[in-house]
Amino acid sequence: MMKYVALALLALLILLQQDYWQWENKTLVFGFLPYSIAYHAGICLAAAGLGWLVTQYCWPQGLDDATAADRSPEISRPPEQNEEPQNEEPS
Repeated sequence: MMKYVALALLALLILLQQDYWQWENKTLVFGFLPYSIAYHAGICLAAAGLGWLVTQYCWPQGLDDATAADRSPEISRPPEQNEEPQNEEPS
């Protein structure tokens, strides 16, 4: 269910981002920021909130745990400086 809510919110953000009706608006927000830039800052914050929502409620459960369990700790461990490489044969 939450997947469909997130998709609907994404579609809404895409539609709201197209702000062709505000091109002639000369209003300043906080006395210095043009309205259109403030509007897009709000859209950016809403997109960040949607990203958080998707990662919290739509991310597959257990996906990260399975990947971490498959990884061997010896492969990801860097070799110590005193160790000699094991794949070279002595001459």
